[in-house]
Parts: sequence; C-alpha cells; structure tokens
Amino acid sequence: MLQIILGAISLGLLWAIMTIGVYITYRILNIADLSVEGSIAMGAAIAANGIYNGMDPFLATGLAFIGGMIAGFVTGMLHTQLKIPALLSGILTMIALYSINLRIMGKANVSLLRMDTVYTVLENIGISRSNSVMILGFITVMVIVCILYWFFGTEIGCAIRATGNNPQMARAQGINTNTMIILGLVISNGLVAISGAMIAQSQSFADVQMGIGSIVIGLASVIIGEVLFGKNSFFSRLLSLVLGAITYRIIIALVLKMGMHANDLKLFTAITVAIALSLPVIRARIQTYLKTKKGAM
Repeated sequence: MLQIILGAISLGLLWAIMTIGVYITYRILNIADLSVEGSIAMGAAIAANGIYNGMDPFLATGLAFIGGMIAGFVTGMLHTQLKIPALLSGILTMIALYSINLRIMGKANVSLLRMDTVYTVLENIGISRSNSVMILGFITVMVIVCILYWFFGTEIGCAIRATGNNPQMARAQGINTNTMIILGLVISNGLVAISGAMIAQSQSFADVQMGIGSIVIGLASVIIGEVLFGKNSFFSRLLSLVLGAITYRIIIALVLKMGMHANDLKLFTAITVAIALSLPVIRARIQTYLKTKKGAM
C-alpha cells in the first residue's frame, strides 16, 4: 500500500505542473482552454522524439516547453485577433495538434526504454526511478510555484489577473487585454507541455492519445485543491493545486486498489468534478434549509 501511495504522489507531482497551467486559464483568465489536451501530448511528443534521436533530455524538455508556448500563442491569436470564442479556439488548436504530434513522432507512440531521461542524473547516483521521479517532480513544482508567485506579483502578472477578473476595468486602466490573454495562454500551455514531457519520460513512452481527458483531470485537481486546502493567499492557492493533484492521484490509486475497472476512471473523474463544482450550491442550499427550519421553530 505504501508503494502505491508513493507512486501516486510521484505521478501527482508531475500532473501538478499541468494543474497549475489549467488554473492559469480556468481561474485567472476565466477561460476553459481545451488546447491543453493537445499541448500535453505535444510536450511528450517533442521530448520523446528529441531523446529518441540523441538529444539531451533537459534540452528536449526545454523544447517541449517552447512547443507548448507556441500552441498557447496560436489559441490566443485565434481568440483575440480572429474573434473566435475561447472554447472553440482551444478545440481547434487541440484538433490541429493531434496531426502535428503525429508528424513530430512519426508514429502513434515512441518508446524511451533504456534511454537517458531527466531522471537518469539521479538514478546514476543510486536513487531508484520512483524516488527520482518524486524528487525531481517536487523540485520542478516548487521552482514553478515560486516563479509564478513572483511573476503574478509583478505589473504584467497583475495585469493578467486583472484581465481575467474584470476585462472592462482592465481596459479602462490602459491594459491591453488581448496581449494579456495571449500571454496567459502561452504560459499555461508551456507548463502543460513540461508536464507532458516529464510524464512521458517517467513512463518511458509518449503516445499521441495521452492527452485525452487531461483537461478533466486538471479541473478535478484544481477543484479538489481549492475545496480541501483552501484558497486564501495566492501562494497558498498555488500550493493547494499541487496538493489537489497529489490527492486526486491518491484517490485514483486507492479506487483501483479496491477493484474499480480502469475503463471506469474517466466516468469516476467526471462524477468527482461534477460533485466538487456543485459543492458551493449544495452547501448554500443546506444552509438555507437549516435557516428556514430554525426560523420555523
């Protein structure tokens, strides 16, 4: 059981990077960006193809980050310059990335067995693969959290947050909201691509369909993090995303251990997200009922 939980924590740390990317668009920009499902697979495809062809794993992961940023830029341009709705812009980018990812890999999947990855550095000093994934995942997540905490405290970061919170007021203050939306999408998809690259290297293969359902996983992690670990300061919100992703992976590992069929995971995730999203409404109705009952007494 301990090994299962540790494995879930390791994987949760890698998915936490994607969760942070989803949070930037879903909560900060108030956009449901479906291009995430394509950019996470793109990150895996670029990293896997680069490593397969002899590229340094860290450089390949960096290229994956750039690829994800380009995907976010395309989505942003479709939305802001061509005035295509944000949801549809993400869908168009996601569909296009499926073919692009196939072109990058040359086939549906690429194996990384017996090849150097970003975890090999730690493995070479005697640390096991699972512990290497956990250590590097934790370091990467904390570096990203600290950088984003600093960035969103800068003038540009505050402008992005203002754009998502109240675009009319942001424009009245002289903020170019189109630029801020594009920048937010670029950062978000870049982080998602890093997550895809690190996940692919941890599981030793990249698959063109690995991004299917990732947006739901990201939303589930965001909601679980906010509900269970609060959302007071911005820094605590970022940490809650990490804890939410880890908690989600632990829940998945436990329900699989209890006998749930793997084919039912998507259904379980959808139900979990629906319940989590409806919690504020359920809580408000319960409070209203209790007040009404108390008043009647």
